[in-house]
Amino acid sequence: MIDSVQLAGSVGATNLSIFGLFGDSDLVGKAVMIGLLLISVFTWGLIFDKVTKLSRLKSRAGLFEERFWSSGSLDLLYDKIKRPNDPMQAVFVAGMKEWRSASEKGLLATAAGKANVQARIDRVLQVTIGREMALIETWMTFLASVSSVAPFIGLFGTVWGIMRSFIGIAQAQNTSLAVVAPGIAEALLATAVGLVAAIPATAAYNKFTTEIGRYGARLENFANDFIATLSRNMEER
Repeated sequence: MIDSVQLAGSVGATNLSIFGLFGDSDLVGKAVMIGLLLISVFTWGLIFDKVTKLSRLKSRAGLFEERFWSSGSLDLLYDKIKRPNDPMQAVFVAGMKEWRSASEKGLLATAAGKANVQARIDRVLQVTIGREMALIETWMTFLASVSSVAPFIGLFGTVWGIMRSFIGIAQAQNTSLAVVAPGIAEALLATAVGLVAAIPATAAYNKFTTEIGRYGARLENFANDFIATLSRNMEER
């Protein structure tokens, strides 16, 4: 009778492959691993999307900086931009709109007026940079959450599987390695899947945080150069 009692999680003891261990897990174990696999797939898709977008942003920023410094007139450059297609252009357009509005209202006639306009343009640039950076940082919180939470979800699946294994050992009254090993291996598979989801998310989050920080500093430097250029134009009036 004892030999006929099967240890929980050891039904597929003859098949110790990953698919065999997954098939032998119960509903909770399957739900944990499937959920982690779906998170992993979404994470990789997000990683590729972020890599593409950041590469495009850096390329467009380089091209626009070249146009900015080679342009003979900021007004001519502004007139050529019908719709900003990257954050750096958005910063430039926001500043030029404020500049033209102040110029049309005659606010640049006095030194005090020029100072107020320059301060207002600076605020507009900072607000625009903040808004554009918030868009760039979309889904970064998700990557951070996956990197920190996925291992614990996998650990939950492992603890659940080990509990089932111990219950099965008590029922079978057999502690041989052949009986215990499949259940333990099945339980540890959940932790492995959790790490598969967490490790790429952690690496991607660290890399993207660095790249986004550099791009943000690039926008800040451009805004400072833009303000300096406008300041020179004000002095010439």
